[in-house]
Amino acid sequence: MPSSIPGVVDVVVFRGARAAADAAPDLLVEVPHGATRSEDFTALAAQLQSPLPEGLADFFHVNTDVGAPELAEALAARVVADDPTRTALVLRCRVPRTFIDCNRRIDAAPSDFKAGRVTPGLMPWITHPDDRALLLERYDRYVACVRDAVARTMPRGAMVMMHSYAPRSVDVEVDADIVKNLRRAYLPEVEPTWPLRPEVDVIARALDGRVFVPEAVLTALRVGLAQVGVTMALSATYPMHPSTLAYAHAEAWPGRTLCVEVRRDLVADPFDPFVEMTIGATKVARFTDALAAAVRAFG
Repeated sequence: MPSSIPGVVDVVVFRGARAAADAAPDLLVEVPHGATRSEDFTALAAQLQSPLPEGLADFFHVNTDVGAPELAEALAARVVADDPTRTALVLRCRVPRTFIDCNRRIDAAPSDFKAGRVTPGLMPWITHPDDRALLLERYDRYVACVRDAVARTMPRGAMVMMHSYAPRSVDVEVDADIVKNLRRAYLPEVEPTWPLRPEVDVIARALDGRVFVPEAVLTALRVGLAQVGVTMALSATYPMHPSTLAYAHAEAWPGRTLCVEVRRDLVADPFDPFVEMTIGATKVARFTDALAAAVRAFG
C-alpha cells in the first residue's frame, strides 16, 4: 500500500475482519483538499518566501473542504463493516490549496480554470522560484501517491473523490485582494444574495454532455439521500472539467468513479467560514448510508 508522507498525504487503510492482509483495495476514497486544519496552513506558510496577502488564512478557511476527510473515513469504515471481505483506502492531501491545488492540471491555462468554474492550480501570490519548486515537489509526490493507489484499486474497484463546498456560490476573483473581497462578500447583508448551492452535487457531467457515473450509482445515492431529507443534483455547480485531475480519473476509468460535493453547513457544527470548523459526527453519519449504497451499486 502507499505510505503517508508528512505534509503531503495521510494514508489510512480500512480492512474488513475477513479481508486478506495483502488484499488490494476494493475502494479508494481520495480527499484532494484535505488540508482543513489551521496548522496545515501555518506550517506551510512559514516555509514560503513569497509575500502573501494579509489575512490569507481567511481564504484558507473559506476554501478548504472541511468535513470531507471525516466523510471519507466514515464511508470507508462503513463499507468494510458491511462487507468484512473488503479493503478500503483513504488518501487525504495535506497540502493547502491556498498555495497549490492538488486536484488541478498545473499546466492548464487560466482560461481553462475559468471554463471549469474552479480556482487556479498554483496561486498567483506564489511568486518566489523556491516556493514554486517546493510546492511543485509536494504536488508531484501527492499525485504520484494517488496514481499508485488508483493502479492498485482499478479496474476491479471503485474510486470516490470526496469534497465539500461553501453553501453559496460567491463570485470573488482569486487575486491579491481575495481576503478583502471575501470579507465583503460574507457581510451579513451581502452573503444571502449569492446563489444557494445544492445540498449534494455529484460532479459527473462533462462539457460535451457525457456523464461518467453509472445511473445505478446515481440512483442509489439519490434515493439514500432522500431518505434522510437531503437533495442531490448532477453537476449543477461545476462541470467535470479537463482542468481538474478528477476528470483524468473519470475519463481513464469510466463507470468506476464518483466525485461528490457536500455542502459544508450540513456537516460543520457550526458553519463559520473564517475559522477552523468542528465537524459533527452525527451530521457526517447522516450521509454514510447513502454513500455506502452508492459504492455497493458499482458492483
